[in-house]
Amino acid sequence: MVNPVQLESARLLDTAAETGVHGTTGLVAAWDVDALATGAVAAFADAVVALLREAGGAPSAAVDAPLVGAWFRQALTPIDWSPPSPWDPIAGDYRAADGWIRLHTNAPHHRAAALQVLEAAPDREAIAARVAGWGADDLESAVVAAGGAAATMRSPEAWLAHPQGAAAQREPLIDRLHTVPAPVDRRPDPSRPLAGVRVLDLTRVIAGPVATRALAALGATVLRVDPPGWDEPAVAPDMTLGKRPARLDARTPEGRERLAELLAGADVLVHGYRRGALEPIGLGDAERQRIRPGLVEVALTAYGWSGPWTGRRGFDSLVQMSAGIAERGMRVTGADRPVPLPVQALDHATGWLMAAAAVAGLRDRLRGGSGSTAFLSLARTAAELLPAEPAPEPAPETAPAVPQGGAIDTPWGAAALLPFPLRVDGVHLRFDAGPAPLGSAAPSWPA
Repeated sequence: MVNPVQLESARLLDTAAETGVHGTTGLVAAWDVDALATGAVAAFADAVVALLREAGGAPSAAVDAPLVGAWFRQALTPIDWSPPSPWDPIAGDYRAADGWIRLHTNAPHHRAAALQVLEAAPDREAIAARVAGWGADDLESAVVAAGGAAATMRSPEAWLAHPQGAAAQREPLIDRLHTVPAPVDRRPDPSRPLAGVRVLDLTRVIAGPVATRALAALGATVLRVDPPGWDEPAVAPDMTLGKRPARLDARTPEGRERLAELLAGADVLVHGYRRGALEPIGLGDAERQRIRPGLVEVALTAYGWSGPWTGRRGFDSLVQMSAGIAERGMRVTGADRPVPLPVQALDHATGWLMAAAAVAGLRDRLRGGSGSTAFLSLARTAAELLPAEPAPEPAPETAPAVPQGGAIDTPWGAAALLPFPLRVDGVHLRFDAGPAPLGSAAPSWPA
């Protein structure tokens, strides 16, 4: 089967998608998640090769599919300790009066919104009883209107007929616009292509952190900035590899000023804010370009940049429900409830595509001094999925063998870090720092 993401990456990078993919990921689903996962990582590898060729090199690259599958599951495996569950106790799928709906309650304010709408105690049985009295679409609308996050399970056909599904389908996989130019005097180091590149990371679980983690592996200095009180204890060990995690309160004048100073020193900005969301803190589109001419910006949203849901909150598990992924999984496996992909593949694949877009932006800036903004969405990534042929039997997933990771020390205890899932000739793909708790670094660029 031709990999659709590799074909799209060829258009993105103005070069042939030539990275070889070896093996399979072992990710079995009703959709060809194997092609999506390996294609996204190959797009990143293609971007790195194109950057180095622009600088006069001639490397080739290869992707190790079993390692890709392992990285999509978890790159860092704890040794003799366990992180908490990534899911809130009441998050999950519930049967409504006319179908299924998923409530996403990991964030406290999303949890509060769902409980407020349902007028229920935070107990799964109580919530299930209340949800059963609602129509799925009506409950989805009510939870979203209350500031929460929810998604009705739709079929693929229903999603394509939906105004938002149709809008997302029409968008490019990666939409890149050139912006304000600036002089560039840095040439990539063939062994650490992003050494000296500063990445300001304003993202949270999971796609954005995957992107900036990949950039850190190329040598970039990644400063992740979270608001006060935000934490991701379940995924922080995996998602802060190679980064400096800091905190700022951009709602205060001092925090806004400091964030603008950080932006002025950045080469790349990666964020997950919906259109216009940075305007209230004085960092709207035009202001970001004024503060940092030549900025390479990568922006992510859940449901797309056009259509009626452009401002809707969303997450991988919700988009899988909306876009027909979980419905087809349930139908072809004969299950009695929604069956999503075996990993949060939309998040992970989109993260690698975001990293590819960032590297492509740096290549363009090296070529002509132009900054750029790239737009991606989980819903558009979902449109790259093709039905698996043949449909899988309802059997346990079997992961292919992968090389054992080396042990590293972390603030939580020892852990095994997998080898990187791709290679590029001459490039040392590694992390210069281990993971760190959120807020453990100063909100400043290292000297």
